[in-house]
Amino acid sequence: MKTTIAVILLFILTISINSQSSYTNIQISGTGGPNEPSICINPKNTMQIVAGANTDKVYRSSNGGLNWTASTLTGTYTVWGDPCIITDTLGNFFYFHLVNGASFIDRMGVNKSTNGGATWNAGTYWQFNPPKQQDKEWAITDWTNGPRGNWMYVAWTEFDNYGVSNPLDSSRILFARSTDGGATFTGVKRLSRYGGNCVDEDYTTEGSVPAVGPNGEVYVAWSGPLGINNFKIFFDRSTDGGTTWLENDIVAGTQRGGWDYVVAGIYRSNGLPITLCDNSNSPYRGTIYVNYTDSAGPADHDVMLIKSTDGGNTWSSPIRINDDPAGKEQFFTWMTIDQVTGYLYCIFYDRRNYTNTQTDVYMARSTDGGTTWVNERVSSSPFTPQSNIFFGDYTNISAHNGVVRPIWIRLVSGTLSVWTAIINFPVGVEPVSTEIPSSFALKQNYPNPFNPVTRIDFDVPATGGNDSKDITIKIFDVSGKETAVIVDGKLSPGSYKYEWDASSYPSGVYFYQLSSGSFSVTKKMILTK
Repeated sequence: MKTTIAVILLFILTISINSQSSYTNIQISGTGGPNEPSICINPKNTMQIVAGANTDKVYRSSNGGLNWTASTLTGTYTVWGDPCIITDTLGNFFYFHLVNGASFIDRMGVNKSTNGGATWNAGTYWQFNPPKQQDKEWAITDWTNGPRGNWMYVAWTEFDNYGVSNPLDSSRILFARSTDGGATFTGVKRLSRYGGNCVDEDYTTEGSVPAVGPNGEVYVAWSGPLGINNFKIFFDRSTDGGTTWLENDIVAGTQRGGWDYVVAGIYRSNGLPITLCDNSNSPYRGTIYVNYTDSAGPADHDVMLIKSTDGGNTWSSPIRINDDPAGKEQFFTWMTIDQVTGYLYCIFYDRRNYTNTQTDVYMARSTDGGTTWVNERVSSSPFTPQSNIFFGDYTNISAHNGVVRPIWIRLVSGTLSVWTAIINFPVGVEPVSTEIPSSFALKQNYPNPFNPVTRIDFDVPATGGNDSKDITIKIFDVSGKETAVIVDGKLSPGSYKYEWDASSYPSGVYFYQLSSGSFSVTKKMILTK
């Protein structure tokens, strides 16, 4: 028996995986000059992902983002920019966009796909209100099990006369809903009490991204002026599916320098807010988050977060998401929430590593409701933008059950291209400390012997850099057969725990092994029933 176990241990100890210093980057497309990308993972099938970019580009993947098929989205109504891609509760995809119809962006449209983006219907439109223009629409589906489940909500900016500086013209935030699976949108409401100008800059009212709460609440935040040089983030909510809203907007925060600011080498940039709400069963369920960018000073732009735990009545002080020293540029932020785990993921451009305009793409991750963040570079190499090339107004990111896919634009040999990264986080693995270990470690499980749940702790060091490391933790029975995989993906440096529930396993001796590159360690545990 001892000889058998020794052989098994030798076999287990030889198991390892290849280590990479960064996430795998995938070029989705390098043609057509794409910008303003959007991406959406299908929660019903995370292998199925659809993305889009200005003005009418659509990309689809059926293998988790490793390979992509590009096409042009057409329909009855012209597809003309500001793509927003979401799914409904049945796994259908929807591509929201602006429409150039009788005049410039005179309405908004949406096209539906029932086969993972392979084909799309002819589409429909809403808010044809000439001569006014419609801009920067964003939509969300109610995924709760309440009476308004599968309703869709969309918010946007309406201009009296886009791009014209006339005190008689203004901009405002509007809202509509669909109760029939995106076939029609009705119930248009004005949300913003205070209007902005039509110039598309700090004094314009813009940036409305709706969110849905655990009980079907609808939340929207946006940027806009409140007097001279007083730029605020406003907030509104509805508890009846968008029928009624607050009488007065809530001022959620102050946006230093306004939402429109100068970034060297970038045609234009903004820090428009992104609104989210936690519908998971995490301790932070119901928390509302608003992510945005503001300016601490020239060439010192930061990615920020405010949050509310009381339905938006009161808001936290701003939390700085980028963790580098002050004085560098971070811009084009977007944030999403994994509604399975409650974890937050934020993507942004970052220049912390350079003294020129070279630019990386970073992702920040929070597992504690936005209180603390771990930053890591997700782009494999920097790029240098050109101020005469329009990158658009935003990046995007999608996450579900540990599957995370950011999307961004970069220059390759002077040509715009759209990219993603393959990021998968183990579900159920939780950090236990903010301190970074100096070496790998696999702790003895506790309790041991156990029945039927035991805790496994392990450490991932920062040796070789702070980038995430490929980690596997597997469980084997006494015959050497693999019985469970706890971790198979990348983890940032830190200390972690995992509680293994062995209710469905027979009593006996088991071995659990941690591997990363050339490092491997195995320990024994005993299940008694």
